[in-house]
Amino acid sequence: MLAIAEVERLAKEAEGSDLDSVPPDESWKRIAAFLGVPVEFDTAPHTRRPWATWLLGTVIIAASLFAFTRLHEMVTEFGLIPAEATRLHGLTFVTSFFLHAGIIHLVGNMYFLFVFGDDDENFLRPLRYLLLIALAAFVGDLAHIALDPRSQTPCIGASGGIAGVITFYALNFPRVRLGFLMRWGFVWFRWIRLPAWSVFVLWILFQLIGALEQKAGISSVSSAAHLGGAAVGVVAWVLWRKEKPNDEGRMTKE
Repeated sequence: MLAIAEVERLAKEAEGSDLDSVPPDESWKRIAAFLGVPVEFDTAPHTRRPWATWLLGTVIIAASLFAFTRLHEMVTEFGLIPAEATRLHGLTFVTSFFLHAGIIHLVGNMYFLFVFGDDDENFLRPLRYLLLIALAAFVGDLAHIALDPRSQTPCIGASGGIAGVITFYALNFPRVRLGFLMRWGFVWFRWIRLPAWSVFVLWILFQLIGALEQKAGISSVSSAAHLGGAAVGVVAWVLWRKEKPNDEGRMTKE
């Protein structure tokens, strides 16, 4: 209930936010929103196809599905272990990015990569975009290690890199509307549209809380990695942004 109240408060404070808005036209967006993830309301054609996003996502999916056949062995061998960060000559910084703990973990990360990554790639071009993800993943791993450097628990997942993608998106397209379906059980009762910047603020707050829970040992999610990746997203935006937000080329409606 607290989270719902916070979302509604941000919606009322954000300029031009829409409460009780109509649902998106696309059926898949309605399904995604029903499952609890944000969906884009303001979409515009890209000037190029997001080949880098598609290729990276395909490789991650293929690697994760292969690893599912013997997940425990793969995680033990190729996961990033903070206390043994240099094992395999540091290769686990890379291999851990392509592994996921289960289908929900994989689908969640791929959703955010495909939904927000294509916009970042269209703006940054493929090389800078892939550099953003690589650096965000690496710094996210370093943040995870710094929080508990003696941990023997393997860490896997692409969320550190994707946190950089999400952060760059929110800063570069701050007025793009993201929709949420507020529901109770299987009954939906309200669509809320929020500008990307306000969703990002709320997300950062949750990550800070999550990092405290992670430090206390009561969370298996590496919020520290998310925050590390987000820090890279901020730096990338400062270095690569244009003089004003790129909403004009991204949005079809205000």
